Amino acid sequence: MKEEYLFWRTAYFLIVKREYRIIQLSKDQRELWLENMENKEAQIVRLFFHQLDWTNWLLRDIEVVAKNVEQIRRENIKGNLSVLNLYFSAYPPVDDYEQWVADPYIEPLKEKIKVTSKIIESVNSGESLRRIENLFGERFEVDEEWPHENKTDEYRRKALITANEREKAEKQIFHAAKPFFSYIFLTVQVIIFFLMEMKGSSTDTTTLIEFGAKFNPLILEGEWWRFFTPIFIHIGFLHLLMNSLALYYLGPLVERIFGNHRFLFIYLLAGFGGSLASFIFSVNLSAGASGAIFGLFGALLYFGVVFPQLFFRSMGMNILIVLAINLVFGFTVPGIDNAGHIGGLIAGFAAAGIVHFPKRKRVIRQGSYLVATAVIIIGLIQFGFNHSEAVVNEQSILILAQKYIQDEEYDDAYRVLTHYKNNESPEILFMLSFTEIKRDQLDRAKTNLYHVIQLKPDFHEAYYNLALVYLEQEDFVKANEYAKKALQLEPGNQAYNELLDNITAYLERIGL
Repeated sequence: MKEEYLFWRTAYFLIVKREYRIIQLSKDQRELWLENMENKEAQIVRLFFHQLDWTNWLLRDIEVVAKNVEQIRRENIKGNLSVLNLYFSAYPPVDDYEQWVADPYIEPLKEKIKVTSKIIESVNSGESLRRIENLFGERFEVDEEWPHENKTDEYRRKALITANEREKAEKQIFHAAKPFFSYIFLTVQVIIFFLMEMKGSSTDTTTLIEFGAKFNPLILEGEWWRFFTPIFIHIGFLHLLMNSLALYYLGPLVERIFGNHRFLFIYLLAGFGGSLASFIFSVNLSAGASGAIFGLFGALLYFGVVFPQLFFRSMGMNILIVLAINLVFGFTVPGIDNAGHIGGLIAGFAAAGIVHFPKRKRVIRQGSYLVATAVIIIGLIQFGFNHSEAVVNEQSILILAQKYIQDEEYDDAYRVLTHYKNNESPEILFMLSFTEIKRDQLDRAKTNLYHVIQLKPDFHEAYYNLALVYLEQEDFVKANEYAKKALQLEPGNQAYNELLDNITAYLERIGL
């Protein structure tokens, strides 16, 4: 009875007072494995109620303990683990054993497991109690007139009930709410994709801009909603498929942990953060839910920071591996907006810190995350709008100007091109000259077209437009000269041929 009492009294102390959790309990309840990774002195404690006989058996058992703990170490991605191995026995082994329990056993292959074994023998209960006190650094109180069978049962019951309640509380963390918004977002992005395909194509630049893709020049012109609309837009079916699969698996998990409204906040803020980072660090047009999905990874990392043991026991290894693969993929494969991914990851972590977990308010922590996030967002937005030259490039300006020209909004195209005007870019100057022609600024158009052919002598469209300008000004000789040059550079162009034929015919009629 003494060794059984000490066994469960120790188990009660570790589970209730030191917050160890049960890893395994044998059917006969004589072997108990406990875990608390935050306890650096002994992350694993094994209690074994067994009547010892020979030292050889003891040594073999310690080796088995080390092998079992090595498996736990790999599952928890730990560098080193310390194990406290307690034997509860009426008597110690009959032969010499002291040297084998005096020093810890170090697992020989990787030397990452240290097993400290102690024998708690009931025949010398006073010394056993002091030994337990020395192990845990505090007085180990026992009941008067112990052992007592009722007390043993009480400690067993309280220890198991506490462990069970703690396990239930951990499981409840994963059931804060039923997934709702995950499936809403999934449905919305599929519907929008098919609408884009019906409109034109999800890979067409004009369609993407029309549906709200992240496009820096338009954001600078005040279309702030483009920080959010890209979350629901995808470029091509494969892009949609990959992000939909990621949302299908990650979304419900995060929504169950954080609850519906917290998930909504995390997803949208992460998507905004991804778009904002892309706005600052990438001049390219972009779209997709990738930033928001990386934000879900960020939220799970926050979960890992707050509940590290539960995180690694449940999903930690898989989440870290998948996240690492995606980051490496983003850095190595061209054309991927990795700035948006990393921005979403950071924003998702911050959003989780702001909302924290259901029924677990941390006002100071949440307020700190909120203030820090707001400061960073405001700072990045101010930087982007105050340094517009850093967040746009020639290609994006040309795309925007072309869009305005297609919509016959020539004044807007002229404004954009004039603001960005680059005297060393023939493409910018050519498009600017086109808007000037449409605005009846023919002399300015000629000046820019001459500059274009100086920079790029084989720019046949520039010669063609010069011919049109001279034709409009009734200078048929000059028009003929530049029409011939355009046709010389592009012999098979039907428009050039027709223009030259018309000019030649007119010159022949007037005798020139």
